[in-house]
Amino acid sequence: MYKFVMPEVIFGKGSIYQAGEGCARLGAQRVLIVSDEGVISAGWTDIVKKSCLDAGLSVSLFSGLSMNPTCEEVVACTEQYIQDECDAVLGVGGGSALDVAKAAALLSTNGGHIRDYEGVDHITKPLPPLVMVTTTAGSGSDVSQFSIILDQERKKKMTIVSKSLVPDISIVDPTVLSTKSARLTASTGLDVLTHAIESYVSIASNPLTDVHAKNAIQLCANYLRPSVASPDHHHAKEQMAIASLHAGLAFSNAILGAVHAIAHSIGGHYPFLHGDINAVMLPHVMKFNAIAAPEKFQVIANLLGENTSGLSYQEASDRAISHVERLAIDIGAPLTLTGMGFKESSIPIISKISLEDACMITNPREISEDEVSRLLYQAL
Repeated sequence: MYKFVMPEVIFGKGSIYQAGEGCARLGAQRVLIVSDEGVISAGWTDIVKKSCLDAGLSVSLFSGLSMNPTCEEVVACTEQYIQDECDAVLGVGGGSALDVAKAAALLSTNGGHIRDYEGVDHITKPLPPLVMVTTTAGSGSDVSQFSIILDQERKKKMTIVSKSLVPDISIVDPTVLSTKSARLTASTGLDVLTHAIESYVSIASNPLTDVHAKNAIQLCANYLRPSVASPDHHHAKEQMAIASLHAGLAFSNAILGAVHAIAHSIGGHYPFLHGDINAVMLPHVMKFNAIAAPEKFQVIANLLGENTSGLSYQEASDRAISHVERLAIDIGAPLTLTGMGFKESSIPIISKISLEDACMITNPREISEDEVSRLLYQAL
């Protein structure tokens, strides 16, 4: 028996103009738009705001976000939602904006502190209508049942998982990707690839999630390089938007693994781009996990474009890992943790916290604290 959850998806060029109408269809009258300064500067938030006004809705805008959003930012967003008497939440941005939008919607009806909902299925009351407009081919938060929030007090990124966090509507407009820098395109693109690979080998994967994961892997192999190379390569941007959508649907239902558990833990201590951490850790975790799912790693190699005819499972796995390493080099992603500013002295606490992350539960190979430490040393 399989369970598969997803929102209504509106995909295509110009779909961003459907945001207001989407909110109106859900019964909204006053919408809280959650966005960030970069997206606002690019002009996409204004388009969404105008679409709401054209649909006869009133709007309030919250933009007090950081790259790794915190509990305090969620509280501020929730307070604005309540103070302005909003009845729907519209996230516009990458993972940070969308995760805060979800978390604020959660607190607006369930109350308490956001850390009360860390883990799986702790939400008891329905959320207000949620519409997400993703501006990066990366996080997958626009379709997933995840919200990731940094608890600064504990220096820990909390993973909140619940079907209640699946948005009502996800709007994916590839046009908005044209304003992303090559640096951010590379980082978010490797996040997509990590989502796809980890969900494919997850112990919770199934035929419904595998279809999406495999499509995402193949699309990343074919289109991430040209998407990074040029902001005007519209076909590559569109294909990476599709890849992100596929990967988001896959990991929302199959969950993830050790790469994300470790990345969340590092992100609680360092202000690194999430995708950059994934880029460094993915090959090392793939090497560790390969013996647990040899047939699937052979499939991954084939999807990446490697010829595995006549190769053993181990040789095919090595081809897949080498391809991921070359891809990171080609698009200019970080290759080591120390190159990003990570300190070796952090390894003990990062190793311990990683095991507490919900994503570690579905890693295909059982992993100990010492083994996490070894992976981190290898990634230095």
